[in-house]
Amino acid sequence: MLPYTGSGPYCFSNSLAMTLGEGAPPSPFLEVLTGSPFGFQLLLGEVPLFDPFGWDPEAGLDAAIELLGYTCERSDGDDAGEALLRLSAATARGPVLVGPLDMGLLLHQPGSGSATGADHYVVVVAVDGGTVVFHDPHGHPYATLPTAEFLRAWSAEEVAYIERGFVLRTSFVRRREVTVDEALRASLPGAVAWLGVRGDRDVPPGSLPNAQGLERLAQQIEEGELSPEIREMMEKFSVRVGARRLSDAAVALAGSGFPEPARLLRAQARLLGSLQYPLVTGDDAALVTGLRRLAPTYGELHGALAEAVR
Repeated sequence: MLPYTGSGPYCFSNSLAMTLGEGAPPSPFLEVLTGSPFGFQLLLGEVPLFDPFGWDPEAGLDAAIELLGYTCERSDGDDAGEALLRLSAATARGPVLVGPLDMGLLLHQPGSGSATGADHYVVVVAVDGGTVVFHDPHGHPYATLPTAEFLRAWSAEEVAYIERGFVLRTSFVRRREVTVDEALRASLPGAVAWLGVRGDRDVPPGSLPNAQGLERLAQQIEEGELSPEIREMMEKFSVRVGARRLSDAAVALAGSGFPEPARLLRAQARLLGSLQYPLVTGDDAALVTGLRRLAPTYGELHGALAEAVR
């Protein structure tokens, strides 16, 4: 199986890999441990995200950190001044995993300038006077922002899945030795749970999971209801990150001796990756057909993974 190598919007996994440092698993493997490949959700009935129903990066990071045998200190708050003190103290001890931030307010990135609610994660390496220095995994090592501008982005007021802003993680300590294969195997019951939609998940009203969500998305496209903003989001982010997640999960599971789930994940990755061309070129008939072909595969993957972990 040919693994994909290249750039991609893996901000929290890349940031976690940088923070853990030498000996950390590569970010594609960390992404699989977060659980992100195992599902689809149509958030609020209109925002297509190729991650599980009720999942978010905060839940994913917590899962990956625990599976690898680490602990860390997570803190958040409402006060910018207090947050800056926490950040300064933490950077004195080492790199700090910071996020979510509002990507639209990270002013070192071209085209930024207004809050969008799009989440992002970075690794802060220093607070130097009135400047924050950080590695931005979106292609900007040693990026800098004035402290006030960084705090504005870090407050993440438009990011829906956190209750309080200024989230950071620091003081990573490995409490137990865990091999890559052990961590992956331990993650699979969680993957089964994400794929099996439960009614107790805290999701916004109108959100739809897996096949239901994909069918509704296909219907919206078919009936001309897809907004230009959602189409742009799918073109620039949703489809490509989803295809990569599925491809990386396929490689990871194949390498750990789970051939049938790996086959299904690879088939999903090929189906989803093939939708980028009709999406960009406006071939909505092909896009709708592809989404409807993809829809039942989540149930098939759920069954195959459940059988594999028995």
